[in-house]
Amino acid sequence: MEPAGSQTAPPEQGGGALTAPAQLSQEAGRELLEAVRERLAAGAREVVIDLGGVERMDTRGAAFLHLAAKAARARGGELRLVGARGKIAELLELVRPGPSDAPARRPPREGFFERLGARALAGVGGLRAAGALAVDAFYWSVLAPLKGRGLRWGALLDELHEMGVRAIGIVALLNFLLGVIIALLSAAQLKQFGATIYVADLLVVAFARELAAFLTAIIVAARSGAAITAELATMSVQEEIDALRSMGINVAQFLIAPKLWALLLAVPALTILAMVAGNAGGSLVGVSLLGENPTAWWNELVGAAALGDFGQGIFKSALFAVIIGLVACYNGLRVAGGARGIGLATTRSVVMDIFFIIVADMLFASFFFFV
Repeated sequence: MEPAGSQTAPPEQGGGALTAPAQLSQEAGRELLEAVRERLAAGAREVVIDLGGVERMDTRGAAFLHLAAKAARARGGELRLVGARGKIAELLELVRPGPSDAPARRPPREGFFERLGARALAGVGGLRAAGALAVDAFYWSVLAPLKGRGLRWGALLDELHEMGVRAIGIVALLNFLLGVIIALLSAAQLKQFGATIYVADLLVVAFARELAAFLTAIIVAARSGAAITAELATMSVQEEIDALRSMGINVAQFLIAPKLWALLLAVPALTILAMVAGNAGGSLVGVSLLGENPTAWWNELVGAAALGDFGQGIFKSALFAVIIGLVACYNGLRVAGGARGIGLATTRSVVMDIFFIIVADMLFASFFFFV
């Protein structure tokens, strides 16, 4: 079968030479494709199509020529297009398919030093961003109010209610249960020496110095820290942060300062509640299970309590509040991606909060041990 209007030249190297018509459209291209397939089925290894007489060709006609070339390759043959000039050659090149049959090239693997350098640069960039955020937050939370540029009291009260009042139940319950656990574990050892009354001393010192501030900070980090990161990350993804900046509103003043002040007020207050709840749980064990006299137990609690221990716990809780706020805001403002990025930023924020809280607590414990 020969395309209409085409002329066949003598076969060359076992193949057939076809002459394309002057108007190479979809129909003519389909006829050429069928002609190429017939020549290949007859055993030709090479088919030549002469495009020298083509005056007009559309993209569908050019596509059929490329389909003919693909059919030739599939049968182990070859299709050669000769004589194409000017715009005809340009159109053929334009619709040429990509190298889909070629094996995909793997991107070159980064070397060890390249990966190390990239991580170092990312770390330096993160430190610079964290430092800038800390300075900005300090200015708008502390210095600006002293200069008469007040806080957003409405936002502060809303944040304080969310972070403080609504966390009272979970903080009190968990510290009460922890007090029960500490009392039971301590009594199991001190009972051998008949000194279960000293469980009261252990409880008041442990909760005043360490446990109340630490457990409260972990609860607030998991609860409020995650919420802050998710809120700011959602605003970043939805370009609300950019909208605030375009309106000339400082993000640190409008969003970060109320959250930091709410944490600074809520976490120490919750820590005091945690001290009371933890000692209440331990006292319940001491009086009801260990059979200690309530008056003697109370006297032991009061005698072991020292103002410096409580001050140490409150001071640590304030520092933990700053850590939670800065880490949460940092991760929320540096989110990348959509919904998945928000989830990753929230997870990273909680993990970083807990890590820095433990590191800070270890440094405090070391300092107060040697001082």
